[in-house]
Amino acid sequence: MASDLIDRTSSVREGEELDLSALKEHLEPVLDTNIGALQIKQFPGGHSNLTYLLTSGNESWVLRRPPFGSTVKSAHDMSREYKILSALKDVYPYGPVPLYFCTDHNVIGCDFYLMNYIRGLIIRRDYPKNLNLSPSQIREQLFNFFDVLGELHSVDLVEAGLDKFGRPEGYVRRQVEGWCKRWSDAVTPDTVNCDVTIQWLNDNMPPESGKASVIHNDYKMDNVIFDVENPLNMIGVLDWEMATVGDPLMDLGCTLGYWTQVNDPDFFRNSRTMPSDLEGAPTRAEIIDRFQQQTGLAMDNFPFYFCFGLFRLCVIGQQIYYRYYHGLTKDERFAGFLKKAHVLQRMCELIIRGEIKT
Repeated sequence: MASDLIDRTSSVREGEELDLSALKEHLEPVLDTNIGALQIKQFPGGHSNLTYLLTSGNESWVLRRPPFGSTVKSAHDMSREYKILSALKDVYPYGPVPLYFCTDHNVIGCDFYLMNYIRGLIIRRDYPKNLNLSPSQIREQLFNFFDVLGELHSVDLVEAGLDKFGRPEGYVRRQVEGWCKRWSDAVTPDTVNCDVTIQWLNDNMPPESGKASVIHNDYKMDNVIFDVENPLNMIGVLDWEMATVGDPLMDLGCTLGYWTQVNDPDFFRNSRTMPSDLEGAPTRAEIIDRFQQQTGLAMDNFPFYFCFGLFRLCVIGQQIYYRYYHGLTKDERFAGFLKKAHVLQRMCELIIRGEIKT
Protein backbone atom coordinates (compact mmCIF):
# COMPACT_ATOMS: atom_id res chain seq x y z
CA MET A 1 0.00 0.00 0.00
CA ALA A 2 1.15 3.55 -0.74
CA SER A 3 0.68 4.55 2.90
CA ASP A 4 3.37 2.03 3.85
CA LEU A 5 5.92 4.15 1.97
CA ILE A 6 5.36 7.31 4.02
CA ASP A 7 8.48 8.28 5.93
CA ARG A 8 8.24 7.26 9.57
CA THR A 9 9.16 9.19 12.68
CA SER A 10 10.52 7.70 15.88
CA SER A 11 10.79 8.53 19.56
CA VAL A 12 12.93 11.55 20.37
CA ARG A 13 16.57 10.58 20.90
CA GLU A 14 18.01 10.84 24.40
CA GLY A 15 19.46 14.28 25.03
CA GLU A 16 17.42 15.90 22.23
CA GLU A 17 14.11 16.29 24.08
CA LEU A 18 12.06 19.52 23.86
CA ASP A 19 9.91 21.19 26.52
CA LEU A 20 6.41 20.41 25.24
CA SER A 21 4.66 22.52 27.86
CA ALA A 22 6.66 25.61 26.91
CA LEU A 23 6.11 24.91 23.22
CA LYS A 24 2.36 24.52 23.62
CA GLU A 25 2.05 27.70 25.67
CA HIS A 26 4.11 29.68 23.16
CA LEU A 27 2.60 28.33 19.95
CA GLU A 28 -1.11 28.53 20.75
CA PRO A 29 -1.34 32.34 20.37
CA VAL A 30 1.14 32.34 17.49
CA LEU A 31 -0.79 29.75 15.47
CA ASP A 32 -4.13 31.09 16.72
CA THR A 33 -5.36 27.63 17.58
CA ASN A 34 -6.16 25.52 20.61
CA ILE A 35 -3.40 22.95 20.35
CA GLY A 36 -4.67 20.57 23.01
CA ALA A 37 -2.48 17.56 23.74
CA LEU A 38 0.79 18.06 21.87
CA GLN A 39 2.62 14.96 20.67
CA ILE A 40 6.21 14.96 19.46
CA LYS A 41 8.25 12.57 17.34
CA GLN A 42 11.64 12.94 15.69
CA PHE A 43 12.66 12.32 12.11
CA PRO A 44 15.44 9.72 12.19
CA GLY A 45 17.67 11.10 9.45
CA GLY A 46 20.07 14.00 9.62
CA HIS A 47 23.14 14.74 11.70
CA SER A 48 22.95 18.52 11.81
CA ASN A 49 19.85 20.64 12.39
CA LEU A 50 17.24 18.54 14.19
CA THR A 51 13.75 17.95 12.82
CA TYR A 52 10.68 17.07 14.87
CA LEU A 53 7.06 16.32 14.02
CA LEU A 54 4.54 18.06 16.29
CA THR A 55 1.00 16.69 16.21
CA SER A 56 -2.22 17.79 17.86
CA GLY A 57 -5.39 16.07 16.72
CA ASN A 58 -5.51 16.29 12.94
CA GLU A 59 -2.94 19.08 12.71
CA SER A 60 0.79 18.58 12.20
CA TRP A 61 3.78 20.90 12.05
CA VAL A 62 7.48 20.31 11.53
CA LEU A 63 9.91 22.03 13.90
CA ARG A 64 13.56 22.68 13.01
CA ARG A 65 16.21 23.65 15.56
CA PRO A 66 20.03 23.60 15.73
CA PRO A 67 21.78 20.53 17.12
CA PHE A 68 22.58 20.31 20.79
CA GLY A 69 26.25 21.03 21.48
CA SER A 70 26.81 22.83 18.18
CA THR A 71 30.08 24.74 17.86
CA VAL A 72 29.60 26.02 14.29
CA LYS A 73 27.03 28.81 14.55
CA SER A 74 27.16 29.84 10.88
CA ALA A 75 26.20 26.30 9.82
CA HIS A 76 23.09 26.37 12.01
CA ASP A 77 21.65 29.82 11.29
CA MET A 78 17.94 29.13 11.56
CA SER A 79 16.97 32.62 10.39
CA ARG A 80 18.91 32.11 7.16
CA GLU A 81 17.15 28.82 6.47
CA TYR A 82 13.78 30.42 7.19
CA LYS A 83 14.55 33.37 4.91
CA ILE A 84 15.48 31.10 1.99
CA LEU A 85 12.27 29.09 2.32
CA SER A 86 10.19 32.25 2.60
CA ALA A 87 11.74 33.60 -0.60
CA LEU A 88 11.26 30.36 -2.54
CA LYS A 89 7.69 29.50 -1.54
CA ASP A 90 6.11 31.30 -4.52
CA VAL A 91 8.73 30.44 -7.17
CA TYR A 92 9.90 26.91 -6.39
CA PRO A 93 7.18 24.38 -5.57
CA TYR A 94 9.37 21.87 -3.74
CA GLY A 95 10.33 23.76 -0.58
CA PRO A 96 8.32 23.36 2.65
CA VAL A 97 6.15 26.37 3.49
CA PRO A 98 7.64 28.26 6.47
CA LEU A 99 5.02 29.18 9.08
CA TYR A 100 6.69 30.82 12.06
CA PHE A 101 10.18 31.81 13.26
CA CYS A 102 10.98 32.07 16.98
CA THR A 103 13.94 33.89 18.54
CA ASP A 104 12.72 33.55 22.14
CA HIS A 105 15.22 31.20 23.78
CA ASN A 106 12.96 30.83 26.81
CA VAL A 107 10.86 28.37 24.81
CA ILE A 108 13.33 25.60 23.91
CA GLY A 109 16.68 27.31 24.46
CA CYS A 110 17.44 28.34 20.87
CA ASP A 111 16.02 29.80 17.67
CA PHE A 112 13.62 27.50 15.86
CA TYR A 113 11.01 27.62 13.14
CA LEU A 114 7.88 25.78 12.07
CA MET A 115 7.01 24.66 8.56
CA ASN A 116 4.30 22.59 6.96
CA TYR A 117 4.55 18.80 6.97
CA ILE A 118 5.03 17.16 3.56
CA ARG A 119 3.92 13.53 3.78
CA GLY A 120 5.78 11.30 1.39
CA LEU A 121 8.56 8.84 0.67
CA ILE A 122 12.16 9.53 1.70
CA ILE A 123 14.75 7.17 0.24
CA ARG A 124 17.88 6.58 2.24
CA ARG A 125 20.62 4.00 1.72
CA ASP A 126 18.27 1.47 0.12
CA TYR A 127 14.86 1.49 -1.47
CA PRO A 128 12.06 0.31 0.84
CA LYS A 129 11.45 -3.42 0.47
CA ASN A 130 7.88 -2.80 -0.68
CA LEU A 131 8.95 -0.40 -3.45
CA ASN A 132 9.82 -2.37 -6.56
CA LEU A 133 11.13 -0.26 -9.43
CA SER A 134 12.43 -1.55 -12.74
CA PRO A 135 15.84 -0.35 -13.99
CA SER A 136 14.11 2.05 -16.39
CA GLN A 137 12.00 3.45 -13.54
CA ILE A 138 15.08 3.87 -11.35
CA ARG A 139 16.74 5.76 -14.18
CA GLU A 140 13.72 8.03 -14.66
CA GLN A 141 13.39 8.70 -10.94
CA LEU A 142 17.05 9.58 -10.49
CA PHE A 143 17.14 11.85 -13.53
CA ASN A 144 14.02 13.55 -12.11
CA PHE A 145 15.97 14.02 -8.88
CA PHE A 146 18.65 15.97 -10.75
CA ASP A 147 16.14 17.85 -12.90
CA VAL A 148 14.56 19.28 -9.73
CA LEU A 149 18.00 20.50 -8.70
CA GLY A 150 18.30 22.11 -12.13
CA GLU A 151 14.95 23.83 -11.56
CA LEU A 152 16.35 25.35 -8.38
CA HIS A 153 19.36 26.67 -10.27
CA SER A 154 16.97 28.25 -12.79
CA VAL A 155 15.04 30.29 -10.20
CA ASP A 156 15.06 33.98 -11.10
CA LEU A 157 16.98 35.66 -8.27
CA VAL A 158 15.21 38.99 -8.70
CA GLU A 159 11.75 37.41 -8.76
CA ALA A 160 12.58 35.47 -5.59
CA GLY A 161 14.00 38.55 -3.88
CA LEU A 162 17.36 36.84 -3.49
CA ASP A 163 19.43 38.96 -5.87
CA LYS A 164 21.16 40.58 -2.87
CA PHE A 165 21.45 37.33 -0.93
CA GLY A 166 24.86 35.73 -0.52
CA ARG A 167 28.05 36.74 -2.32
CA PRO A 168 28.25 34.81 -5.59
CA GLU A 169 31.37 36.62 -6.84
CA GLY A 170 34.43 34.73 -5.63
CA TYR A 171 32.24 31.92 -4.32
CA VAL A 172 34.53 29.06 -5.36
CA ARG A 173 37.60 30.51 -3.65
CA ARG A 174 35.72 31.34 -0.47
CA GLN A 175 34.29 27.84 -0.32
CA VAL A 176 37.68 26.19 -0.72
CA GLU A 177 39.28 28.47 1.86
CA GLY A 178 36.33 28.16 4.22
CA TRP A 179 36.17 24.38 4.18
CA CYS A 180 39.94 24.11 4.60
CA LYS A 181 39.62 26.32 7.69
CA ARG A 182 36.73 24.21 9.00
CA TRP A 183 38.89 21.15 8.58
CA SER A 184 41.71 22.59 10.67
CA ASP A 185 39.20 23.62 13.35
CA ALA A 186 37.79 20.08 13.60
CA VAL A 187 41.02 18.09 13.79
CA THR A 188 41.22 15.32 16.39
CA PRO A 189 44.22 13.10 17.24
CA ASP A 190 42.90 10.33 14.97
CA THR A 191 42.12 12.61 12.00
CA VAL A 192 42.94 11.51 8.45
CA ASN A 193 45.67 13.55 6.70
CA CYS A 194 44.11 15.83 4.06
CA ASP A 195 47.15 18.00 3.29
CA VAL A 196 47.50 16.77 -0.31
CA THR A 197 43.82 17.35 -1.07
CA ILE A 198 43.83 20.80 0.50
CA GLN A 199 46.87 21.83 -1.54
CA TRP A 200 45.42 20.40 -4.78
CA LEU A 201 42.10 22.20 -4.36
CA ASN A 202 43.87 25.50 -3.76
CA ASP A 203 46.15 24.98 -6.77
CA ASN A 204 43.42 23.85 -9.20
CA MET A 205 40.53 26.25 -8.68
CA PRO A 206 38.80 26.85 -12.03
CA PRO A 207 37.50 30.23 -13.19
CA GLU A 208 34.03 31.15 -11.98
CA SER A 209 31.29 29.62 -14.13
CA GLY A 210 29.73 33.07 -14.56
CA LYS A 211 26.30 31.92 -13.36
CA ALA A 212 24.86 32.78 -9.95
CA SER A 213 22.01 30.56 -8.76
CA VAL A 214 20.16 29.55 -5.67
CA ILE A 215 22.06 26.47 -4.55
CA HIS A 216 20.98 23.94 -1.93
CA ASN A 217 24.45 22.78 -0.85
CA ASP A 218 23.29 19.44 0.58
CA TYR A 219 21.10 18.01 -2.16
CA LYS A 220 20.85 14.24 -1.70
CA MET A 221 18.15 11.59 -1.70
CA ASP A 222 17.38 11.61 2.00
CA ASN A 223 16.81 15.36 1.74
CA VAL A 224 14.03 15.04 -0.84
CA ILE A 225 10.51 13.62 -0.76
CA PHE A 226 8.89 11.46 -3.43
CA ASP A 227 5.17 11.02 -4.03
CA VAL A 228 4.00 7.73 -2.49
CA GLU A 229 1.33 7.39 -5.21
CA ASN A 230 3.88 7.93 -7.99
CA PRO A 231 7.36 7.45 -6.52
CA LEU A 232 9.08 8.55 -9.71
CA ASN A 233 7.95 12.12 -9.00
CA MET A 234 9.41 14.43 -6.38
CA ILE A 235 7.20 16.61 -4.21
CA GLY A 236 9.59 18.19 -1.72
CA VAL A 237 13.15 19.27 -0.94
CA LEU A 238 14.24 19.46 2.70
CA ASP A 239 17.16 20.66 4.86
CA TRP A 240 17.95 24.12 3.51
CA GLU A 241 20.41 25.07 6.24
CA MET A 242 23.37 25.52 3.87
CA ALA A 243 21.48 27.07 0.94
CA THR A 244 22.79 30.30 -0.54
CA VAL A 245 23.41 32.04 -3.86
CA GLY A 246 26.52 30.73 -5.58
CA ASP A 247 27.98 28.63 -8.38
CA PRO A 248 25.65 25.80 -9.52
CA LEU A 249 28.63 23.66 -10.54
CA MET A 250 29.73 23.62 -6.91
CA ASP A 251 26.23 22.48 -5.95
CA LEU A 252 26.29 19.65 -8.49
CA GLY A 253 29.77 18.64 -7.34
CA CYS A 254 28.57 18.45 -3.75
CA THR A 255 25.67 16.19 -4.73
CA LEU A 256 27.90 13.92 -6.79
CA GLY A 257 30.16 13.57 -3.76
CA TYR A 258 27.41 11.29 -2.44
CA TRP A 259 26.98 9.43 -5.75
CA THR A 260 28.46 5.94 -5.87
CA GLN A 261 28.32 3.91 -9.08
CA VAL A 262 29.00 0.33 -10.13
CA ASN A 263 32.62 0.86 -11.23
CA ASP A 264 33.69 2.69 -8.07
CA PRO A 265 36.18 1.08 -5.67
CA ASP A 266 34.56 -1.24 -3.16
CA PHE A 267 35.59 0.92 -0.22
CA PHE A 268 33.52 3.79 -1.64
CA ARG A 269 30.55 1.68 -2.74
CA ASN A 270 30.40 0.09 0.70
CA SER A 271 29.97 3.53 2.23
CA ARG A 272 27.13 4.60 -0.03
CA THR A 273 24.25 6.55 1.50
CA MET A 274 21.72 6.15 -1.31
CA PRO A 275 20.90 3.52 -3.96
CA SER A 276 22.77 5.22 -6.78
CA ASP A 277 24.69 2.15 -7.97
CA LEU A 278 21.74 -0.05 -8.92
CA GLU A 279 21.00 -1.26 -12.44
CA GLY A 280 19.47 1.62 -14.39
CA ALA A 281 20.94 4.39 -12.24
CA PRO A 282 22.70 7.10 -14.26
CA THR A 283 26.44 7.40 -13.86
CA ARG A 284 28.12 10.62 -12.77
CA ALA A 285 29.27 11.17 -16.36
CA GLU A 286 25.69 10.84 -17.65
CA ILE A 287 24.44 13.26 -15.01
CA ILE A 288 27.13 15.79 -15.90
CA ASP A 289 26.30 15.49 -19.62
CA ARG A 290 22.60 16.05 -18.91
CA PHE A 291 23.38 19.03 -16.71
CA GLN A 292 25.60 20.54 -19.41
CA GLN A 293 22.86 20.14 -22.02
CA GLN A 294 20.34 21.83 -19.73
CA THR A 295 22.53 24.72 -18.58
CA GLY A 296 25.13 25.23 -21.30
CA LEU A 297 27.82 25.49 -18.62
CA ALA A 298 31.30 24.17 -19.41
CA MET A 299 32.19 20.97 -17.57
CA ASP A 300 35.90 20.78 -18.46
CA ASN A 301 37.00 21.22 -14.85
CA PHE A 302 34.52 18.88 -13.24
CA PRO A 303 37.15 16.71 -11.49
CA PHE A 304 37.77 19.77 -9.31
CA TYR A 305 34.08 20.12 -8.40
CA PHE A 306 33.78 16.40 -7.71
CA CYS A 307 36.89 16.41 -5.52
CA PHE A 308 35.63 19.47 -3.66
CA GLY A 309 32.29 17.74 -3.07
CA LEU A 310 34.07 14.74 -1.57
CA PHE A 311 36.38 16.88 0.56
CA ARG A 312 33.50 18.96 1.87
CA LEU A 313 31.74 15.76 2.98
CA CYS A 314 34.99 14.65 4.58
CA VAL A 315 35.07 17.90 6.57
CA ILE A 316 31.41 17.60 7.57
CA GLY A 317 32.06 14.06 8.76
CA GLN A 318 35.04 15.23 10.77
CA GLN A 319 33.02 18.08 12.29
CA ILE A 320 30.34 15.61 13.35
CA TYR A 321 32.94 13.24 14.77
CA TYR A 322 34.61 16.16 16.59
CA ARG A 323 31.39 16.77 18.50
CA TYR A 324 31.25 13.11 19.49
CA TYR A 325 34.97 12.93 20.36
CA HIS A 326 34.69 15.89 22.73
CA GLY A 327 31.48 14.67 24.36
CA LEU A 328 29.27 17.39 22.88
CA THR A 329 26.68 14.81 21.80
CA LYS A 330 25.59 11.40 23.06
CA ASP A 331 24.45 10.25 19.61
CA GLU A 332 26.37 7.01 18.98
CA ARG A 333 25.83 7.37 15.22
CA PHE A 334 28.46 10.11 15.25
CA ALA A 335 31.26 7.69 16.20
CA GLY A 336 31.29 6.21 12.69
CA PHE A 337 32.00 9.47 10.92
CA LEU A 338 35.75 9.18 11.42
CA LYS A 339 35.77 6.15 9.10
CA LYS A 340 33.63 8.03 6.57
CA ALA A 341 36.16 10.86 6.52
CA HIS A 342 38.96 8.38 5.74
CA VAL A 343 36.92 6.88 2.87
CA LEU A 344 36.19 10.27 1.32
CA GLN A 345 39.83 11.33 1.53
CA ARG A 346 40.86 8.15 -0.31
CA MET A 347 38.49 9.05 -3.15
CA CYS A 348 39.96 12.56 -3.30
CA GLU A 349 43.41 11.03 -3.73
CA LEU A 350 42.21 8.90 -6.65
CA ILE A 351 40.89 12.01 -8.41
CA ILE A 352 44.11 13.91 -7.76
CA ARG A 353 46.13 11.06 -9.27
CA GLY A 354 43.84 11.01 -12.31
CA GLU A 355 42.59 7.48 -11.63
CA ILE A 356 38.99 8.73 -11.39
CA LYS A 357 37.67 11.58 -13.54
CA THR A 358 33.98 11.64 -12.62
